[in-house]
Amino acid sequence: MARSAAPQSPVNGSEPSIGDLVAQAIRDATQLVKCELALAKLELREDAKRLGLAAALVAIAAFTGCLILVLLCFAFVAGLVALGIWTWAAFLIVAGVCLLLAAVAILIVIVKVRGVSGLRKTRQTVHEDLALLKRDDDTPARPAVEAG
Repeated sequence: MARSAAPQSPVNGSEPSIGDLVAQAIRDATQLVKCELALAKLELREDAKRLGLAAALVAIAAFTGCLILVLLCFAFVAGLVALGIWTWAAFLIVAGVCLLLAAVAILIVIVKVRGVSGLRKTRQTVHEDLALLKRDDDTPARPAVEAG
C-alpha cells in the first residue's frame, strides 16, 4: 500500500510532464482519502462497541435502580404502618411522595431544556462563513471575530 512519493520517471530519462505530476498527485490524494476513511471506519466501529456496552450497563443499572426504589417504597410503607398509620393511608402517602418527586424531576427537566441553544452560535458562524465564501470581490470583507 505504501508507494514512493516521488513520481516515476519515464523510460527515456526526461523529466515527467505536468500532466503526469498532476495525475500522480490526484492518485496520491485519492489513496490518502481512502486510507483516512478506512481508519475512521475502524475507529467508529470500536467506539460503537464501547457505546453499546455502556448503554447495556446503564440499562442494567436503571432497572436495578427501579427495583431498589420499589423496595424502598415498601420499606417506607412498613415504617409508616409501624408508626400506627393505617396501611391504605401509608400507601397513599408513599404514592404522594413519589408523585411529588416525579413532579420536581419534570420541572428540573423543563428548566434545563429551555436553556438548550440548539447550536445557535454555530449556525450563525457557519452562515457567516458561507456568506463570506460566496461574497463578490466588490463587497468588503468583514473580520471573522469582532473585537469587544
